[in-house]
Amino acid sequence: MKSIVIFFLSIFSFFSVAAQDNKEIVTEHYQVNGVCEQCKKRIEDAAYIRGVKHAEWNVDSHDLTVTYKTSKTSADEILGSVARAGHDNEKIKATDEAYDKLPKCCYYRTITKKH
Repeated sequence: MKSIVIFFLSIFSFFSVAAQDNKEIVTEHYQVNGVCEQCKKRIEDAAYIRGVKHAEWNVDSHDLTVTYKTSKTSADEILGSVARAGHDNEKIKATDEAYDKLPKCCYYRTITKKH
């Protein structure tokens, strides 16, 4: 009987820990400036810091979708890394120095939009 109680307590503990892990994983969307597939790779690479499970940037909508563990990183850390790679986003602007390191074809600040 004692082993059955221990078994059920173990199962309960496992599911409690699993439920806690799911609560700390979030998926969020941020606007990040860029223009092309080279930008896509750079933005996604920069977003993949410790704690990030998934990062995908859409060239057309400029939407960066990130899934990450809140216990290991934050949106500010992720977007800071993206800004250090030269890409402005809705929270952090890239420094001019970081922006100037981009290939000239990736200079999104100088592109005029056609309406």
